[in-house]
Amino acid sequence: MGKLNKTDREWQRELSPEEFRITRQKGTEAAFTGKFWNTKQQGTYVCRCCGEPLFSSETKFDSGCGWPSFFKPINTSVIEEHEDTTHGMVRTEIVCHHCDAHLGHVFEDGPQPTGLRYCVNSASLELETQEKSDEETYP
Repeated sequence: MGKLNKTDREWQRELSPEEFRITRQKGTEAAFTGKFWNTKQQGTYVCRCCGEPLFSSETKFDSGCGWPSFFKPINTSVIEEHEDTTHGMVRTEIVCHHCDAHLGHVFEDGPQPTGLRYCVNSASLELETQEKSDEETYP
């Protein structure tokens, strides 16, 4: 699947102002405020912009940081990493491989087996649950 390319105007029509600020302008939501930071629902977290499956709820953990945290993506090919030197720090930004949506950052302070913490903005995600899939299948 190739890159999804849309103009800012197209993205603004599809996303809320907050989702646009975070996913397209590399913003960050306030800690402990996002929809998914503390959810325990089972399912697959997909990219808010393009629907690409990114993380399984089975890899979600409570890191105490106030954002949804995962120790690995569904597949390493769905996430791209870029050096981020904003705000006087050196961090590793993570973006959706398919649409370049800003997701958050990855840190090397997560649990085993990977030792990684993918710290993701809730506004960058949608959660697809089995219940939702059933509703779509059986109207």
